[in-house]
Amino acid sequence: MGDSDRDVMDEALDRNRAYARVHGRRDLAVRPRRALAIVTCMDSRLDVFAALGLAEGDAHVLRNAGGIVTDDTIRSLALSQRLLGTEAVMLIHHTDCGLERVTEEGFRAELARAAGAEPPFEIGAFSDVDDSVRRSIARVAASPFLPRRDRARGFVYDVTTGELREVRAEAVSSP
Repeated sequence: MGDSDRDVMDEALDRNRAYARVHGRRDLAVRPRRALAIVTCMDSRLDVFAALGLAEGDAHVLRNAGGIVTDDTIRSLALSQRLLGTEAVMLIHHTDCGLERVTEEGFRAELARAAGAEPPFEIGAFSDVDDSVRRSIARVAASPFLPRRDRARGFVYDVTTGELREVRAEAVSSP
């Protein structure tokens, strides 16, 4: 197999082996040092640890398309808070998000056509990133499964400048 036949995952595994050789054994606690959980988008332009000056072991980072708070996000936050001691929730959405380029109905229909079945999940499409952040804050604040739901704050990361802008929890417009 030549180098051109190598899979991107094989290349990642090679880089992991090199990383593991210099990594050394660490004794990091399972509880994040800063008692912080971050919910953000899966977008590859956002390096959460670098953007926030965090180190390994500082925070839990939950990522999904759009950084929206879904049922699964609530499940992970409940475990993070109840079992692993996190107290604050930082919600980070970003500019130029792919979920701003689709509609809920349009992408659901596309998935249904391709798969032959309706998707059982919400897509989470939005047209206003600030409203999307506010909906995520409201979802955290309303969850009975989270003991520390009053310490959620939302932000928009600018993918061009790297800056965060806070979004206050206010009234949320209809989706």
